[in-house]
Amino acid sequence: MSLAHDAAPARRVLYLSGTRADFGLMRSTLQSAAAHPALALAVVATGTHLSPTHGHTVNDIRAAGLPVVAELPVDVLTRTPASMSVAVARCLQGMATLLEQQRPDILLLLGDRGEMLAGAIAALNQGVVTVHIHGGERSGTVDEPMRHAISKLSSYHLVATEASRDRLTRMGEAPERIHVVGAPGLDGLVELAAGERDEALAALGLPSAQPFILVVFHPVVQQAGLAHAQTRALMAALQPQGCPVLWLEPNADAGALGVLQALDESPLPPGSRRVAHLDRALFAQAMRHAAVMVGSSSSGIIEAASFGTPVINIGDRQRLRERNANTVDVPAETQALGTALQQALARERHPGHNRYGDGLAGDRIVDLLTRLPLAPSVLEKTNAY
Repeated sequence: MSLAHDAAPARRVLYLSGTRADFGLMRSTLQSAAAHPALALAVVATGTHLSPTHGHTVNDIRAAGLPVVAELPVDVLTRTPASMSVAVARCLQGMATLLEQQRPDILLLLGDRGEMLAGAIAALNQGVVTVHIHGGERSGTVDEPMRHAISKLSSYHLVATEASRDRLTRMGEAPERIHVVGAPGLDGLVELAAGERDEALAALGLPSAQPFILVVFHPVVQQAGLAHAQTRALMAALQPQGCPVLWLEPNADAGALGVLQALDESPLPPGSRRVAHLDRALFAQAMRHAAVMVGSSSSGIIEAASFGTPVINIGDRQRLRERNANTVDVPAETQALGTALQQALARERHPGHNRYGDGLAGDRIVDLLTRLPLAPSVLEKTNAY
């Protein structure tokens, strides 16, 4: 008689989430990971998730059926460079305690935010394997060195494009530690935005008889002092277009108060709405149905192409990212923005081709989480060059 062997224990995966943005990109992947029998997934919420001003979106995580094992409050309202640094320190302190308590096998991180850097530092010091998604990308702002620092602290890299893989290799990362999976934010995106235009615009609170412009404009940290003037320039360019605007308020970075001040000072065009938060489905519908998307969000660079929506990327925040054909780059100047808006509103939509992936990144990520080697030697990483 043969003896049955106990199944290997599920790998404990901790995902650190600091904003509505990173969670929206990862939601379907996290749900797939949580449902996989070989993985035990939990989420740590910090940053704007815990801020009523930003929609208290920790509730979105719980509504998605995902366990939140800890909330790590940090200051997201002061919005200065110094307060951003202090928030990283507070998050690092909280993560150090949490990793000691939870002892996960994997810390899963995405992107370039300060909370992700805090998590990567704590994990490396405490012997936890870090898996980093969306490494190897460029932006040309403070986000870029932050992203590359997280990559250097991480054990594995799940990247969106071949160019990102090549960049990490040139940075000294071992090729066998890098896997091209695509952008998880594309998974189920088109299906999420399904439905009739009139129904979507009613849910968004916009008139259905006119085209509308979607704005997601975040400040550049190094240019925080310019955020107010840049926002005023954009608002002046929007006024003569004759379209209502759906304006999604900015993140908690330095300069965000300047954006909000400009919005408080002048009205948007008739029929417009200004919102602090949209759930993922409504945001996907807004990207799909907008006549043009304007701003400085990575969602315009990565996700909007799946709908063929024309995108006007403003300023430096995303200036070195890989581009889809639907994106044009414009300085934060009223005349240039006005011309770009007129051209975008007059043209047909682009084909829905997206260089960032095929919408199957989550399946690849979950598969890799179940089988990446986790021996202690994985943490003994040296540059490959």
